[in-house]
Amino acid sequence: MTERDEPGVLAEPTNVDEPTDADVRTDGGSRPINVDESGNLGDVAFTEPAVGQSQDVDSPGADPTARPGVPEGVELDTPSYAIRSSMNDIDTPDAKTWFMELDEAVIEADRCIQCGTCVAACPSDSIGIGDDGKPELVKMCTGCSMCWDFCPRGGLRYERQWKITGGDDNVSGAGDPITEFSARVTEDWRRGAQDGGVVTSILSHLLDAGEIDGALVATESDEDPWKAESVLATTREELIESAGSFYNQTMALGTLDLSRWEHKLPDRDPADLSLAVVGTPCEIEGIRALQDFDWDLQAQEAGLQAVEYRIALMCTKNFNYQRLLGDELESKRGISPDEIGKMDVIEGEMRVYDEDLEPLLAEDVADFHDATLKGCDECADFTGYTADLTVGSVGSSDEFSSVIVRTERGLQAWELAEPDLEYHDLEDRSAIGKLQSWDKKQAFESLERPFDPDAPRFIEYADHAEWYETELNPHEADH
Repeated sequence: MTERDEPGVLAEPTNVDEPTDADVRTDGGSRPINVDESGNLGDVAFTEPAVGQSQDVDSPGADPTARPGVPEGVELDTPSYAIRSSMNDIDTPDAKTWFMELDEAVIEADRCIQCGTCVAACPSDSIGIGDDGKPELVKMCTGCSMCWDFCPRGGLRYERQWKITGGDDNVSGAGDPITEFSARVTEDWRRGAQDGGVVTSILSHLLDAGEIDGALVATESDEDPWKAESVLATTREELIESAGSFYNQTMALGTLDLSRWEHKLPDRDPADLSLAVVGTPCEIEGIRALQDFDWDLQAQEAGLQAVEYRIALMCTKNFNYQRLLGDELESKRGISPDEIGKMDVIEGEMRVYDEDLEPLLAEDVADFHDATLKGCDECADFTGYTADLTVGSVGSSDEFSSVIVRTERGLQAWELAEPDLEYHDLEDRSAIGKLQSWDKKQAFESLERPFDPDAPRFIEYADHAEWYETELNPHEADH
């Protein structure tokens, strides 16, 4: 055996003269060895395949057209196509969907609801949170389609997720709950909480019982008054400090990277951690859809899989922070964010109070339409169909919260807090049903696509582009 015949080293073609100076082209390359000076194609000889190094065509029964098998231990399934096939039970699509499509159809179209699902879904951590609070590409997109598939304003048919999570009856009224209450706590800190303070109480009892290691909630930014940001609360004191509602989104699902919170969490295997998340219905839809499948989501994976309790806050719309606090309240109405002690949207009004809870404003919430996130218009999920618990003010009297218990996990959380709650049967279920119906009507008028709880969970970009009249292949401009 010569050096050139050693395994792993390709043998040179035989019976071919070495290139001469005449074979060298002026562009720096050399003329193909089977082309003469006149450009005529000649014969070229090839060596036989090395035994054991490539397919041995002389082996009995060998099929030279068969592809070599996948080496042991090598996984060729991508975290996109295999998932898409199993998720939709449809044929794998021929084309990828890129972040540029999501940007074109949702973000640049001012339809983004800032839930952060796309950040959590990205298996290459290519999507981050920009200074404007919206998703942005921070490194090369691989075209895996995941950000598109799980966006509640993009590829996720959220109404299908309702039925997948809660069953066939979980699509009308307030859904198909286990039980419903009007409740409040009696502790002194309820004055700073929203309505009955029930969410804070439930989370506190989950922490005390060791059921969770922390809860992802909204808290006030240190830099901007009344601007919400996500925080992982791991003590009762932190929960009480974060009590109350804020009216801008926080890209919450984009903050589930446990390395961000490791200084606050127990030092144990992330797989053994348990979290609760309090969010808007669209955020809970995103969590549910992502948790239905098992894959590597890089930085967000451990945090996402640790979420065991999902609490939705009743919501018809959310707001852009600058447009609401800066333009509508401070510039137009002379109310500085520094003056505000509490905000609430109740009985169709935006209500603002000072630090002593004296009213500063009570005005029709429709007057603040210019400050809303436009993508909220397409949401029909006022009551959080995919949550374990839904909490809000509609349907209960002042200082009480309406609580909808939807799952066994939600019932477990309720029963932990029950001894410290003052509660009775839900006071006005019809009020919740009426607002849910109104919310759906608004969504039906805003949606450009069919609303169909029985259709596949995921919407192909090409179909969406046709319905919304967006560019079909915007990524080609950047590739």
